[in-house]
Amino acid sequence: MTMPTLLMQRAHDEAMGDDAPELPDKARRRTFTAEYKLRIVAEYDACVGDGDKGALLRREGLYSSHIVEWRRARDNAAAAGLAAPRRAKANPDTAALAKATKRIERLEEDLKKHKLALDIAGKAHALLEMLAESATDDSTATTDPARRPKK
Repeated sequence: MTMPTLLMQRAHDEAMGDDAPELPDKARRRTFTAEYKLRIVAEYDACVGDGDKGALLRREGLYSSHIVEWRRARDNAAAAGLAAPRRAKANPDTAALAKATKRIERLEEDLKKHKLALDIAGKAHALLEMLAESATDDSTATTDPARRPKK
């Protein structure tokens, strides 16, 4: 190695230190508030000089696609479109309650059908008993000697 290369290597090693940079365990997606988005879009639109827009993007660590999306959201839906959509977490109790309510309604309908069927069966049983009694009354009337017709 030449002398300038050795000096540059040593300066680089001293500047970097002996420790390797520590990285987080898991990368996290960046999120931006609606106020931040509005402020950056306004600053970006106010830039007029050469390189001002690029300097703003570099300073904030953004891409031009961010500005395009945020501007489109602002134009379409004002501040409501700039806020990140939050999906409501499904409450397991609510889902279980809805399922139980549906099952109860179905069982109540089945109960109504069964009660109707039992009512019909009860009426049929009463009718058959009446027919059986009238049949036994008719048979005793013909076998009774006092009621027999004369020859």
